[in-house]
Order: sequence, then C-alpha cells, then structure tokens
Amino acid sequence: MNYLAHAFLAGPLPADRIGGVVGDFVKGRLDPLPPGLDPALAAGVMLHRRIDSFADTHPAFRRSRARASAARRRVSGIMVDLFYDHFLARHWQSLSAQHAVEADLAAFTARLYRQIAEHPAPLPAAFLPVFERMAAHDWLTSYRDPANVALALDRMARYRLRQPNPLAGAGEELLRDYAGFEADFLAFLPDALDFAESVRGARAMAD
Repeated sequence: MNYLAHAFLAGPLPADRIGGVVGDFVKGRLDPLPPGLDPALAAGVMLHRRIDSFADTHPAFRRSRARASAARRRVSGIMVDLFYDHFLARHWQSLSAQHAVEADLAAFTARLYRQIAEHPAPLPAAFLPVFERMAAHDWLTSYRDPANVALALDRMARYRLRQPNPLAGAGEELLRDYAGFEADFLAFLPDALDFAESVRGARAMAD
C-alpha cells in the first residue's frame, strides 16, 4: 500500500495515520523501540507493516501484480500500490461516506498533513524532505489523475530505487488494463478494511 491507502486504512487515530504514512521510512525491529520513536507512532508503523503483509498475500492484490508486464514484474508491487491509491482517490466520496472520514479528499489530506507537521515527537529524518514535497504539492489528492500517478512512479524510479530499474513509464500499464486493476482494488479494499479494523481492535483489547 502507498501513502493514501495506509492513511485511510489506519483508522481515526492520528498516530496510526502518521505511522501509516511514515512506515516505509522506519527500518528494523520495533521491539525494543528504536531511539526516538515514540510508542504510539511505533504502533502505527506496526499496523502499516501488518497491512502490507496482508496485501502481499491477498488474491486480488496478487492478481493486480500479475497484470504487470513481464519487463516490470519485479517492481509490480510498487506499481500496484500507486494504482490502488489512484482508485481510492477516485472512489473517495463513496468510500468516505461508508467509513466516517471527510467526504472531500482535499480536506482529508490537508488535515493529515497538518497532523504530521504538528506531531510532537521526532519523525524519521529521511521522511522529512519527502513530506515537504508531498504537502507542498498535495500528492495524495493529486493521485486522482492517472497522469500524476505516472509522474509519481517516474520520480520513484529516479530517486527511490537503485539504478537501473524498469519502473519509469509504468503509468502506461494502469491505462492499459484500467478496468482490471479497478476491479481488483474494489475486491481488495473491503477485506483490507476488515483486517485493519481487526488489528486495531486486538491491540485495544491488549492495552
């Protein structure tokens, strides 16, 4: 999952949402806590990791990965993460009505950026320059446009992955099988929501 999906699946707690967004920037074990990582944020990062593991084994997510071309199969997980953020953004109004979040995607992302900016504990240093660009250009709302998904994939190909890699130009694959990826997303999301809620519920009972 990518940033928007993790924030959506994280539920209502700000620490869980922030942990969902920064999760990929926290490396290594969470027990014991890494220096500077507060327990509430660590719980959000753990939720992020559990959701990623769930996605990797879900039949619909695996179908989406199989739709990628052979040349890009090894980066198909990254592609599908961004594609699913696109479909979440496109279907936001109906999905938000079902799950008690802001009906306006831009309002949701603005509040999320504000929560991240105001978080009192330190955030991973590698995340901070990414967050500056994310908030300045409202990446999460921009994912509604397939052209912006393509730009995000091209950025990742250039700045986040080892060179050379086949991710550049991967946005074309979304358009090539748009209906198939959308059907996979719509099959995946209800199960992902149920899973994330069950993880949060089990954690609350343990506290």
